[in-house]
Amino acid sequence: MVGGRGEMVEDDWHDVRAVIRLDGETFTTSAVLGLEDFSHLEVVFLFDRINPAQVRTDPRPPRGNPSAAPVGIFAHRGPYRPNRLGVSRCRLLAVDGLNLHVADLDALSGTPVLDIKPYLIEFAPRHPVTQPAWATDLMSAYY
Repeated sequence: MVGGRGEMVEDDWHDVRAVIRLDGETFTTSAVLGLEDFSHLEVVFLFDRINPAQVRTDPRPPRGNPSAAPVGIFAHRGPYRPNRLGVSRCRLLAVDGLNLHVADLDALSGTPVLDIKPYLIEFAPRHPVTQPAWATDLMSAYY
């Protein structure tokens, strides 16, 4: 992936633009045939700048906020995960050969992209989504 941010910043990912460049030695343009008909992608990537020794699985406050109650590793979406995998939904702006132009992808420039899937409405939750108030507050400026 190229473009986007070079350094981690917690918020304001809306309209951050990047290009996911597929490997021309592995793929031909047939791999993205029909992808341009989708508005959004789900992208799986590696938090490659996270030192595995820094991964913590013990409960801790979200984003280190001392006034927040600690929650377990799987109640966080941050990069310090046991498998260092990130998953993000982003807008697909254009398909140009093996270059996928995207916006709102919260991954850093140079991040290894492991998989790309079109986002389908049918994969959205069928029932109302709930989350704690701290998550809503935390994400209020993310996108």
